[in-house]
Amino acid sequence: MVKVTKLGLFLGEYRHNLTDKNRLALPKRVRIEIDDFEVILAQGDDQCVVGYTKQKWEEMAKHPLSIPAYEEQGRMLRRRLFSTAVVVEMDIQGRLVLPEKLVVWARLAGQVGEELVIVGAGDHFEIWQSQAWQTYSQKLYS
Repeated sequence: MVKVTKLGLFLGEYRHNLTDKNRLALPKRVRIEIDDFEVILAQGDDQCVVGYTKQKWEEMAKHPLSIPAYEEQGRMLRRRLFSTAVVVEMDIQGRLVLPEKLVVWARLAGQVGEELVIVGAGDHFEIWQSQAWQTYSQKLYS
């Protein structure tokens, strides 16, 4: 048995299937980086769902919260970041139920039984529709 140690970073690219009820099993390498059974999911910038540990989310939230809400930029950053975020519990088998709003936004709807791509992005992980990831990664690696 290979021991998987915590690195403090989300790494790699994995393919997993979305099941009925928008349930997705996270790969062991991703699960090991999550300190408890809760993650924060939100809209990513490139039509994907992003996932953060609670600790990293709180760290990241400090910047937009440091800009006063009476400034337009402060209000916009808060709304963009926090309005799509949701706390999701991971079950004992490492599965998450993706919120319907995020599934629709990232075009994961209709992908039941099809592969999704889970990408490690250092301080967070991303969930992509497989064709969208393929298109994006061609630009990324060319």
